[in-house]
Amino acid sequence: MSDNRSTVVASKAKPRGRFPHIKRAGDFLFVSGTSSRRPDNSFVGVEVDAMGTTNLDIRAQTRAVIENIRDILASESASLADLVEISTFLVDMNDFGGYNQVYAEYFDETGPTRTTVAVHQLPHPHLRIEIKAVAYAPRQR
Repeated sequence: MSDNRSTVVASKAKPRGRFPHIKRAGDFLFVSGTSSRRPDNSFVGVEVDAMGTTNLDIRAQTRAVIENIRDILASESASLADLVEISTFLVDMNDFGGYNQVYAEYFDETGPTRTTVAVHQLPHPHLRIEIKAVAYAPRQR
């Protein structure tokens, strides 16, 4: 059996490109950049009122991203506790406080290493955050 496999998780939003949600390479799992997008292509943390005013909630989006990553890891019998590295991309560093607050609900100083950078834009104008991750989860032999 190969220790190198790619998976598109059926219960998650289909990738908007030809790449998997997760790739196993031996005992490591690599999670592609993940957003708050739902399988129906709507986004958690986005409200548009009757006047067309858009409210983008970094806290709700961050929570949804981390929970999407949790579900993707579960497809390989892994969990958030197996993460060793997270890379976060924020459209606006003014969102750093809200992102950091929600992140701390899931992780502390014993968790994964983390890098957070600002980017010009993400694949949809309603996205404020995207996270990619690496986990160490030895395959059960």
